[in-house]
Amino acid sequence: MIRKPIFPLLLFSFFCLNACGGESSGGKEKPVDPPIETTDDVTVYVTTNDRSSDFIKKTATFNKETSMSPLTITLDPETRFQTMDGFGTAITGSTCYNLLQMKEEDRICFLKETFSETEGMGHSYIRVAIGCSDFSLSEYTCCDKPGIENFSLQEEENKYVIPVLNEILAINPNIKILGSPWTCPPWMKVNNLTDLKPFESWTSGQLNPAFYQDYAIYFVKWILAMKANNIPIYAITPQNEPLNRGNSASLYMTWQEQQTFIKDALGPHIKEAGLNTKIYLFDHNYNYDNITDQNDYPIRIYDDPEASFFVAGAAYHNYRGNKDELLDIYTKKPDKELIFTETSIGTWNDGKNLSTRLIEDMEEVSLGTVNNWCKAVIVWNLMLDSERGPNREGGCQTCYGAVDIDRSNYKTITRNSHYYIIGHLSSVVKPGATRIGTKGYSDGVIYSAFENTDGTYAFVLLNKSENTKKIVVNDGRQNFTYDTPAKSVVSFRWKK
Repeated sequence: MIRKPIFPLLLFSFFCLNACGGESSGGKEKPVDPPIETTDDVTVYVTTNDRSSDFIKKTATFNKETSMSPLTITLDPETRFQTMDGFGTAITGSTCYNLLQMKEEDRICFLKETFSETEGMGHSYIRVAIGCSDFSLSEYTCCDKPGIENFSLQEEENKYVIPVLNEILAINPNIKILGSPWTCPPWMKVNNLTDLKPFESWTSGQLNPAFYQDYAIYFVKWILAMKANNIPIYAITPQNEPLNRGNSASLYMTWQEQQTFIKDALGPHIKEAGLNTKIYLFDHNYNYDNITDQNDYPIRIYDDPEASFFVAGAAYHNYRGNKDELLDIYTKKPDKELIFTETSIGTWNDGKNLSTRLIEDMEEVSLGTVNNWCKAVIVWNLMLDSERGPNREGGCQTCYGAVDIDRSNYKTITRNSHYYIIGHLSSVVKPGATRIGTKGYSDGVIYSAFENTDGTYAFVLLNKSENTKKIVVNDGRQNFTYDTPAKSVVSFRWKK
């Protein structure tokens, strides 16, 4: 006998791709008929690298007896790791511009598909720029005129970013938002900390220590200004890519500078303002851009108790180096959090080739960071146009979005690997979930398991192999079998 599924809120049609401007991806697999005398109890999402299954919702059934299959993976809820904050993308000025070129009904459909916890993937974390990024419509900060009293939100925030964030929050009010600046106001810059000569450039330069207090106030004013627009800021980083002098908007900030800025200015001002906004350090590459005296950047700051007091943890990107650095940093400071805040696909890594990128990105970005203690995974632009823009000279002009929209009609959407690798986590692993232990079958299969706060388990699996794998998942009380397609990502959620 078949009973009604136990997740009524999750049984939407995944997704209305045509209604939301979807790209045709060929025929879809039909769900397998359930075995006789079993019940449809497990919600499943499947994406294959050939798009034969394009984030298709299916069901799995519990076995009547314990399986002895050698392909069994067993959950160990007693072994507990980090608590998850969420998964998502960056909502840049370019993303917002593209979204607002869409017809309202198409945009809302896409935003629901992406952010809704009941009608979509349930993305749960967003990263935004404080001022401009290399995916903005112009170069600006929120205080271009000298004097912190001249702070104000600018056209990009007021016309593009804030309206889109408000639409997203109306769909999912539980979204977490992290803000990162690409540069301080240029009038706060000096050429170096020895000469202290003014360096009014969008690119490179260092923060003048004389303006540490003003710049800390700048952060507070930005958080409060966003709050006044009904946009809560969950966390900030003091600087995007602090060791990158070359971005179109950038600021060089060593660990020594960030340590002093946090303990003497940023941390105290945030506390004095009564804000509970988290501060994450670093926000850059695993290998510290091969600058020897900047290795272990976060650890150096944690070693100062006054600075460490104000810091929740550290954020990382993966453009250089290896994800093993996450485990190294966790081992050295296990009481501090780790989050992953940026990666991109582009022309340099065959970014639109789902057959390659789905597998590599799921292994390196999603499961690779989560299995190395990251509480959150955020990729770069949610949406760029078919010309990889809008973008600015000096920034990334070869990046693709998690999705790309056709600039000729602002309707046809191509969904790329980053959209799926985030969706496979966010659809089943909910904020507050705890990563739990697992053991068992490997051989080209990579996975992670979680216990949600609502009494469900989540299990996310990557099958890297060329063959279908008949995987058995056992939670200690019940088990189910599922044929995971070759070169696929499969997510499961069921009541424990």
